[in-house]
Amino acid sequence: MKAAIGRHFQGASHQRCQVHYLRNLLGMVGVAKREDLAEGLRGVFAAASRESALLLAEELAGRWRRGHPKVACHIEEHIEECLVCLAFPETHRRRIHTTNSLERFNQEIKRRTRVVRIFPNREACLRLVSAMAVEQSEEWVTGRRYLDMEQLKERRSEEQAREEVLLAQR
Repeated sequence: MKAAIGRHFQGASHQRCQVHYLRNLLGMVGVAKREDLAEGLRGVFAAASRESALLLAEELAGRWRRGHPKVACHIEEHIEECLVCLAFPETHRRRIHTTNSLERFNQEIKRRTRVVRIFPNREACLRLVSAMAVEQSEEWVTGRRYLDMEQLKERRSEEQAREEVLLAQR
């Protein structure tokens, strides 16, 4: 999947679902220690910046290294995949830190295609799924505004201004 994103969507970032990552790691420890690990990971994911999240993750891995070296190793190697959302505005992070919206959309596709049961041809199925995708997109854009793209534009222009200042100082 990462290779396909890199090949067909150059410049796009890949965010690993924090909820699924948390569940995977919790499965690596006993029931008695799960709450402690979950609390540590929630702290990492709630960090205000990528740098602070990485520092917290390093501390967390250090605490788990002695009793659960695989957990510590996993945190060190894969936590950055879960922190891509920290490059986005705060209001976007709530929406993109997990794959819940995508999973919900997939469930709705499954439900609607089961109602039809047998499509007359491939194009009929594609029309239904495409119409659902357009409907979902319109809801995000015009409805309760899933992601406010103006905030993203403002953040990017601020980052570009900071980069220009740094380049001018050199």
